[in-house]
Amino acid sequence: MTIYSLYIYDRHCACVYYQDWHRTKRPKPAVEGGILNAVSRAVAPQATDTSAANSSAISSPRNTLASNTGFVVAIGEDASSTLPQAVLDGPKSNTLTFDEEAKLVYGVILSLRNMIKKLSGRSSPHRHSPSREEQFTSYRTSAYKLHLYETISGYKFVMLSDPSTDGLRFILRQIYNGPFVDYVVRNPLVPMDSREQGIDNDYFRASVDRVVRGLSVFA
Repeated sequence: MTIYSLYIYDRHCACVYYQDWHRTKRPKPAVEGGILNAVSRAVAPQATDTSAANSSAISSPRNTLASNTGFVVAIGEDASSTLPQAVLDGPKSNTLTFDEEAKLVYGVILSLRNMIKKLSGRSSPHRHSPSREEQFTSYRTSAYKLHLYETISGYKFVMLSDPSTDGLRFILRQIYNGPFVDYVVRNPLVPMDSREQGIDNDYFRASVDRVVRGLSVFA
């Protein structure tokens, strides 16, 4: 059992934070303008420098491969040991860019919520606070399990894990009540609901990482 990734969406349906751990295939960096600023440095749009690319093509084939594919290597990791097969396959890779992936994840949540609402025949008294009968907290496929926790203010915390993992909604609630409140809500430097910037900051990221790595299912 393990945990793959965490997404946080604001009430405007925008992904404002992303972090991953044991993903076998990481998303490509987002296209320019595809995501907000300060979501994650690992998937932020990459500036292209033609002269630098030409220089790397002469001096280092490995660097050329990494820059052409848009693959981001985590800090402290060796590029040669972390490049997945999808990157080595070059242009044939069908890996999504992060902005496309984030939209797909949110789209799945929205579709399931709408389906549940129609099947239940109940209407929520508040737009951003669905009734208990209309909520879904997780779903499972053969490849992963999605866990969802939605706050009263409309923020959605989404975690992807191994399909055999038990429910992790309590962990998402813990992240919200702890690191999110401490380093986002109470941080005057983080512009919430700005529609222009995400909520990523070093203290929040480090705190979330400690919470996740401390779980018994994290391996």
